[in-house]
Amino acid sequence: MSGKNRGMVGEIVALSWPTVVEQALQTVVQFADSAMVGRIGAQASASVGMTTSVTWLVNAPLFAMGVGVLATIARASGAGDTDTAKRAASQSILLALILGIAVGVLTVGISPFLPGWLGADPALHADGSAYFAIICAPMLFRAGIVLFGSVLRAVGDMKTPMVVNLSVNAINVVLNYFLIYETHTARLGALSLTIPGAGLGVTGAAVATAISYVVGGIAMFLAMLHNRKVSPRGLGLRLDRRIMGDCVRIGAPVALSRVGACLGQVVFSSQVTRLGTTALAAHSLALTAEQAFYIPGYGMQAAAATLCGNALGARDGKRLRDVARTSVLLAAGVMAVTGSILFLFPGFMMSLFTPDEQVIELGQSVLRIVAVSEPIFGASIILEGVFDGIGDTRTPLVISIATMWGVRILATYVCVNWLHLGLTAVWCCMVADNVARGALLFARYVRGRWKQSVGLEEAG
Repeated sequence: MSGKNRGMVGEIVALSWPTVVEQALQTVVQFADSAMVGRIGAQASASVGMTTSVTWLVNAPLFAMGVGVLATIARASGAGDTDTAKRAASQSILLALILGIAVGVLTVGISPFLPGWLGADPALHADGSAYFAIICAPMLFRAGIVLFGSVLRAVGDMKTPMVVNLSVNAINVVLNYFLIYETHTARLGALSLTIPGAGLGVTGAAVATAISYVVGGIAMFLAMLHNRKVSPRGLGLRLDRRIMGDCVRIGAPVALSRVGACLGQVVFSSQVTRLGTTALAAHSLALTAEQAFYIPGYGMQAAAATLCGNALGARDGKRLRDVARTSVLLAAGVMAVTGSILFLFPGFMMSLFTPDEQVIELGQSVLRIVAVSEPIFGASIILEGVFDGIGDTRTPLVISIATMWGVRILATYVCVNWLHLGLTAVWCCMVADNVARGALLFARYVRGRWKQSVGLEEAG
């Protein structure tokens, strides 16, 4: 490896590791959060869990506009256009206000009706409605966490969003402990401690999440104000039609892609439920186990998006190509290692979540299937980041929708309903979706037609 390549690898790793650490610890915290709610009982877990897919859907426009902001600022930063970068940061405040208030009002308004729409057991309606309303009420601050974090990442500051998001999760877990449970006695060796508790149950979990959002939103806003590269101090909140238009143009396809993926996942999961309780349990737990193994890919995706956006702004087609190639190879290599671990120890991973031998046996068979495709999945994650970073978000949209519905869902429907195959076949369909998506993204990138859409024909 040449010194230049080693330098680029070092640059990618330096930008990636905060995001990798952030996502890894977030995964741990999510597990802990679910376990803390689960201690209340199955009804509590169901009340929280039934709104998960809706929450993910609600967050879609926030993350989509975050991509638009990141691409716009990264391009301006690469071109040395500090003024545009700062004005884009001021537009992120407007976006946070508009999206945060609009989505917050909408979600709180539908919260009383949501459990019924989802077909939940009537016993879950009260807790489910209250939980969803409380976590959505501070959506303005949630929008701030996402959008202002994207602003900072666009200029290479990955550490601050990491620290803020980890703090948000830590506050959530600590407050959970005091708000969910009643006052109780805990023993530490010979010591006996009285731990005060509000005993609010599911409502306590929601309040803890809401408070952590408020703290995180304020912290991320202050961090953006103090960053000299993007601080919007003195610019006011005037609408800049050009910059706002760029953010929306780039972000809209991402929103559509997330919505399409969410709806597709719902349909896909509905096919899995036809396979019985054991298969559904193995499927759900295997997905949970797998998510830890593609964290490195998503960490490097953020770095690739930022660096490619910077290169485009600087009109440096060669650096853009070098960043894309190095990031793809690095992600594929790292996820080949994580995939090998998953392939060798699937039983251990499944046993962390269930003692059921049938579930473990079925789960480890499907984990071995997906483990083989991890390097390809890693490459596709990076290529999505490359296209997002240069502002060509329509390519990942079209490809993800086409492969999700044309490969994963259609093939799964045929396997389950016509061929009467089991969960192993379903996961082969899922892998086929990942492989097809990676192949199409690679073909699109290699052909180079995207260069014209971003004004980089000379990159050649």
